[in-house]
Amino acid sequence: MKIRYSVKTAFHGLKASKSRSLLTILGIVIGITGIMLIVSIGSGAEKLILTEIGGLGADTIVIRPGQEPTGPSDIAQTLFSDSIKKRDLVALSKKSNVPDLETMAPVVFVSGGASFGGETYSPTIFGWSAEFMGNTLNIYPEQGEYFGDAEISDRASVAVIGAKVKEELFGDVDPLGKYITIKNHKFRVMAVLPKKGQLLFFNVDEVVIIPYTTAQTYITGTDYYQEILAKARSADVVDIAVVDITRTLRELHNISDPSKDDFYVETQQGLATQVQTIIQVLTIFLTSVVAISLVVGGIGVMNIMLVSVSERVKEIGLRKAVGATKSDISKQFLLEAIMLTGAGGAIGIFLGTMLSLLSAVVLAKGLNLNWNFSFPLVGALLGFGVSLLVGVVFGLYPAKKAAEKTAIEALRYE
Repeated sequence: MKIRYSVKTAFHGLKASKSRSLLTILGIVIGITGIMLIVSIGSGAEKLILTEIGGLGADTIVIRPGQEPTGPSDIAQTLFSDSIKKRDLVALSKKSNVPDLETMAPVVFVSGGASFGGETYSPTIFGWSAEFMGNTLNIYPEQGEYFGDAEISDRASVAVIGAKVKEELFGDVDPLGKYITIKNHKFRVMAVLPKKGQLLFFNVDEVVIIPYTTAQTYITGTDYYQEILAKARSADVVDIAVVDITRTLRELHNISDPSKDDFYVETQQGLATQVQTIIQVLTIFLTSVVAISLVVGGIGVMNIMLVSVSERVKEIGLRKAVGATKSDISKQFLLEAIMLTGAGGAIGIFLGTMLSLLSAVVLAKGLNLNWNFSFPLVGALLGFGVSLLVGVVFGLYPAKKAAEKTAIEALRYE
C-alpha cells in the first residue's frame, strides 16, 4: 500500500472520532507547552542577566568575603562574613601589590527605610562610592553632582537618590539640599539619578547611595565590607589582576592552603559562565519534570488506540478480506498514533509560543525589566521530535494488535 493512501486512511480514522482524538492528545499538548515555556523563559532570563552583567564591563572585578558559594544556600554567608576589611582595601590599593588595578570601591549594605517630612519609603541603600558608579556603569546625576573622596574621608552625611525615591519622598519638591532620615541620621541630598530601571541585581530608580565610611560609622556600626568592586586598566589584564589580588589577600590573611580562602574573586566572564551553567541545569531539570506529562500522554494514546482497535475489528477484518496485509494494517494504526502526537506537538508549540510571548510582555511591563521575547527554536524542534517519538513508541503495540486481527474475526464481530 502506498504511504499516501496509508496517511489518508489514518486521517479518516482519526476524523471519525474528533472529540476522542482531541482529548487523547491533551497530555502531549500540556507537555510540549510546558517545555516551550521553560526553555523560552530560561533563555530570556539568561540574556537579561548576561546583558546586565555585561553592563559592568569586562574590566570589572568583584571581591567578596567568605568562601565561594557552591549553591544558593551559601550566598547569604557573604552578607555576614567579616573577612574583608579596611586593611584589605589599603593593601589592594597599593600599586606594588596590584599594579593593574585602576580604581576600587567597597560596598556596605544598609537595611531600613528613608523618610522626609511625613513621607517614608523603603529603598535599596548602599554605602558606596557614587563616583565609582559613574565611572563603571556610566550613570551620572540628572540633578546635582556625586559626592567624592573628600566626603568619603570626612564621613560626610550626604546622599545620592534614585528617581523613584525622589518621587516617593519629595513629589514635586526639589530635593537638592534637603535632608532625608535613615535610622535617625540625617543625610543631605547631593544628587538625583536619572530613570534607568533594573540594572544588575538592583533597581537604579530605588537606590540611596551614601559614603561607605558614613554607613559604617553612623548606620551599621561595622568595620567590614560586603564586597569590593574593582576596575582593571583594561579587560586584557583582568586575569593578571585576579592573580595579584588573590596573592595579596592570602599573604595578608596568612593563608597557605587555597581551600582555606576566606574570600573569593569574580570576574564578569566567570560570573557569566556561572549564570549560563545554572540556568542550563535548571532548564534541563524542569524540562525533565515536565516531560513526565509526555509519558502520561503517550500512555493515554496507547490506551485509546487499543480501544480503537477493539472497536474497529469489523473495519480491520473487511480490509484484510479485500487484500490488505498485516503491514498495511500495522502501518495505518501506527500512522494514526504518530499523527495524534504530532498534532499535539504542533498545538503545544503554538500555545507555548503564545504563552511565552505573553510572559515576556508581563515581565517587561509588570516588573520593569529589559526582558525580550525569545522564541525557543531548540525547544520547538525538541518538543515536536519528542512528540513524534512518543507516537512511535506508544503506537507500536496497538498497531501490532491491529495487524493480528483476521478476516474471520470480522464475521464473528457481525
